[in-house]
Amino acid sequence: MRLAVIIGSTRRGRFGPTVAHWLAQQAAKQFEVDLVDLVTANLPDTLPDTDEVPPQKVQQLGTRLATADAFAVVTPEINSSFPAPLKTALDWYYEEWHAKPVAIVSYGREYGGCHATAQLRQVFTELHAVTIRNTVALPCYWEQFTADGGWPKPSAGYEATAKLMLDQLVWWAEVLRDARNRRPYQP
Repeated sequence: MRLAVIIGSTRRGRFGPTVAHWLAQQAAKQFEVDLVDLVTANLPDTLPDTDEVPPQKVQQLGTRLATADAFAVVTPEINSSFPAPLKTALDWYYEEWHAKPVAIVSYGREYGGCHATAQLRQVFTELHAVTIRNTVALPCYWEQFTADGGWPKPSAGYEATAKLMLDQLVWWAEVLRDARNRRPYQP
């Protein structure tokens, strides 16, 4: 089973790669992990008309997304939403998301990115993807560093929450993959 972990932030000094690498380490117990960083994906901000051929960078990432059985999106909450580069990445693709499960890991201030998660659920519904119920929300994540700079503190309890989410993601990924193999999804 192949999992694409998408780092949804492109800001300088971002925390997303720390969370994504931690999640990838957790997920590697159950998935083959493809870490997708939107900084290096370097997708254009302007989307073409529907009859235009997408740029090479878009096609390359599209191939990676199409081969994924599941997705995990790591996103900060910015102004009660998720970042614009993540929305651009979602909008570049359509069929790549169809009938595939999506887990969401969000981080932010006191609510841990829950507003971003709620909005992502709406967008993924429109893309015919299935967001799983359990998420990992990281409120005040900056308080969870160990004295030596590691993240997260073992006492944070994030591993148990991630395991529950990933177990659900595996179930949905297997069920939806089997269903897509039996009968192609038709939106």
